[in-house]
Amino acid sequence: MTDRRAIFSGLERSEASSVFKESDLSQTHPRMNSDFEVGANYQGYYQRWNDGDRQFKLRQTLAKSRRLAMRGTAYMFNARSYGLSLTEERFLEAAEYGNIPVVRRMLEELPELNVNCVDYMGQNALQLAVANEHLEVTELLLKKENLARIGDALLLAISKGYVRIVEAILGHQAFADATKLTDSPGQAGTPDDFFAYDEDGTRFSHDITPIILASHCHEYEIVHILLRKGARIERPHDYFCKCSTCSHHQRHDSFSHSRSRINAYKGLASPAYLSLSNEDPILAALELSNELAVLANVEKEFKNDYKKLSMQCKDFVVGLLDLCRNTEEVEAILNGDTEMSESSEAAGRPSLIRLKLAIKYELKKFVAHPNCQQQLLSIWYENLSGLRQQTTAVKLLVVLGVAVGLPFLALVYWIAPSSKLGKIMRGPFLKFVAHAASFTIFLGLLVMNAADRFEGTSLLPNMTVSDRPSQLFRMKTTPFTWMEMLIIAWVVGMIWAECKEIWSQGPREYLLEPWNLLDFGMLAIFVTSFIARFMAFWHAYTAQSYVDKRYTDLSNITLPFEIEYYRLARVYWMPSDPQLISEGLYAIAVVLSFSRIAYILPANESFGPLQISLGRTVKDIFKFMVIFIMVFVAFMIGMFNLYSYYLGAKQNDAFTTVEESFKTLFWAIFGLSEVKSVIINNGHKFIENIGYVLYGVYNVTMVIVLLNMLIAMINSSFQEIEDDADVEWKFARAKLWFSYFEEGGTLPVPFNLVPSPKSVISLVVKIKEFLPSPLHRHKGILKDDIELNELSKQKSVSGRLSPQPNRYQKIMKCLIKRYIIKAQMDKESDEVNEGELKEIKQDISSLRYELLEEKSRQTEELAEIIKRLGERLTNQQNH
Repeated sequence: MTDRRAIFSGLERSEASSVFKESDLSQTHPRMNSDFEVGANYQGYYQRWNDGDRQFKLRQTLAKSRRLAMRGTAYMFNARSYGLSLTEERFLEAAEYGNIPVVRRMLEELPELNVNCVDYMGQNALQLAVANEHLEVTELLLKKENLARIGDALLLAISKGYVRIVEAILGHQAFADATKLTDSPGQAGTPDDFFAYDEDGTRFSHDITPIILASHCHEYEIVHILLRKGARIERPHDYFCKCSTCSHHQRHDSFSHSRSRINAYKGLASPAYLSLSNEDPILAALELSNELAVLANVEKEFKNDYKKLSMQCKDFVVGLLDLCRNTEEVEAILNGDTEMSESSEAAGRPSLIRLKLAIKYELKKFVAHPNCQQQLLSIWYENLSGLRQQTTAVKLLVVLGVAVGLPFLALVYWIAPSSKLGKIMRGPFLKFVAHAASFTIFLGLLVMNAADRFEGTSLLPNMTVSDRPSQLFRMKTTPFTWMEMLIIAWVVGMIWAECKEIWSQGPREYLLEPWNLLDFGMLAIFVTSFIARFMAFWHAYTAQSYVDKRYTDLSNITLPFEIEYYRLARVYWMPSDPQLISEGLYAIAVVLSFSRIAYILPANESFGPLQISLGRTVKDIFKFMVIFIMVFVAFMIGMFNLYSYYLGAKQNDAFTTVEESFKTLFWAIFGLSEVKSVIINNGHKFIENIGYVLYGVYNVTMVIVLLNMLIAMINSSFQEIEDDADVEWKFARAKLWFSYFEEGGTLPVPFNLVPSPKSVISLVVKIKEFLPSPLHRHKGILKDDIELNELSKQKSVSGRLSPQPNRYQKIMKCLIKRYIIKAQMDKESDEVNEGELKEIKQDISSLRYELLEEKSRQTEELAEIIKRLGERLTNQQNH
């Protein structure tokens, strides 16, 4: 800006103060004497300029020389700038400020002019012209042979978004070799003069290629041009790759290697590159977002960079979904290729393959988007579209009716699964209601199983009862009741449902879901409890068989201890008795069963966010437990070492054993331990004072510091969920709904244990497919080969006859066009910035030079006309 103002001010000076002779100029700048001597061959060129133009150019040269003198030590960047001649300085000046006439005449009339000369910053005329967006000057320079730094100029034009200049540079013969677009300044084999300016990474990193830079700058049109030229971004190798190239880069410069990976991923994650380089941009963005999220946890040094890029990919997918205008476009995004999904859909229900990936990769904004939620809602109320508009009271009546009539509905579906009622039962909503009703009945059975003890048991721990004189007491307590048999049936049904889920999802996917782990733990504890109960019953039954063979009345009979044990009251049972273990495990399983109610809470808008906050709180508690256990164990062992020698010499047994130390410190957290726990009876004050100090420090650390830290963590997690409660709830609800979209699993527990005719037929068909006879197998192979050959021929013929894209590709093309147009409109709607003002000034400057050239040309023509008129008048006077 200072240079340009100097030129403008020089033009506004009076002619008297702006005329300088060449001798004065050479005296002021001695270095220019040699320049004029070297330029003696160009004397004719200078003589053709008129006096006004000559004076202007001398003033401009003087201003330039003064600016260079003021820069002083800036010449340290490039020592070659000291050798610039006056002609070269004027050439660079004209290229920088867009003086098209001067540049054209110098290129045409000075064949020995060095077009690759550079200024004090090492920039040649091409770079200066590109930096100032002088398209005409750039085109003139590109016509010269042996032009250097074309790659630098291309990168510079891309970084500034000059599309027309990029097209002009790409039209140069240097880019006839397609590898020039894939090479970066730091790659071997690149000519020295192609990226000479950025050989030291002055403006761009060594690993930056034109397509990567265009993607970084979100220049859609330039990315499209480069892609048509064959440019592509090479995907980085795996982080743990041990190939020779990666190993060399890791040893040579690991930081540069990591930065090059990030730059490549920045290009791949750019909306411009995602939208223009992929046939399926939705799938590419989903997979790339997950890959970047994984890298954020692997390369923790650049975690924020990778997380930002992952979020950029997610925002791109959400942006495409936001541009959908009808149901077909939404289905195309959620299902992927609609033509392929139609063959894999069952019962006409969409496959929702892309939505599965979005849920798996936790694209919460995508799943919670209104367009996606509306599509899910229509599937949720499949075959019950009228229920969607009903009030909550009507929906509750439907739920109650399904719960009451569940056995009848299950029987109808078992007999006629393809009937109208069977199709309604297969709908996700009724399937959810049926399973929820089944689980509610299961919880009711757990409650009713203990109904006889609600007001206290009639059989006290020290009492025994029997129905006949020879019956052992344990034969009254170990057999399963009819209520417990129903509970076992429900548990077996849930185990069968979990086995089917593991088979369909795979063990890895199954274990990644926390609710599946809860179900697995609950069922495992139930099974262990029932096995222990059965062992207790079997032992009691064996003892009863022994008694029945020998005695009819056990009054006044002394039995062996292993038999007598089963006559004893509960207070005399061994701690390891299988029945006691069974009862303890059963109690834990009941607690876990009721906690599973939280699984269905996301179905409600009010309870959903609370359930999500509860889950996040559990995660915080697990993190907190690491520090808590470290502090707790430290004080527990320390206090035990201090008081273990004083067993019986204290007011209580606190800290005298490891167990007592654990109990005392644990209940001290809740204020249930006494201070006298550290007092010693025999007056060892030093030990007692140490105990006071340690016990006080423990209470301060645990109660004041750690517990408040836990409360702060829980509050932070709750506030985070609350700030984005709508998105979190809709995402959790979508996960719940999606579990009921899958085909199968219509019959709830325990009705799923009864094999339906449909399942029997399917099993027979699968067995027949897996166990064919050798002859049928050979015929089947031949038939498959013939069908495959015919299909391949049809595809090849159809590919030659109809190369048109399918419906899915057309939809994606429309969405990408809308996305690009929206991005360009958003960019154009920004306020005029300093760069745009600079462009306006440069255009004015170029126009000014053109007007001066036109004025000079017209002045010469006028002088020529006057000269001819004078000659004609002279001739007429002579005649």
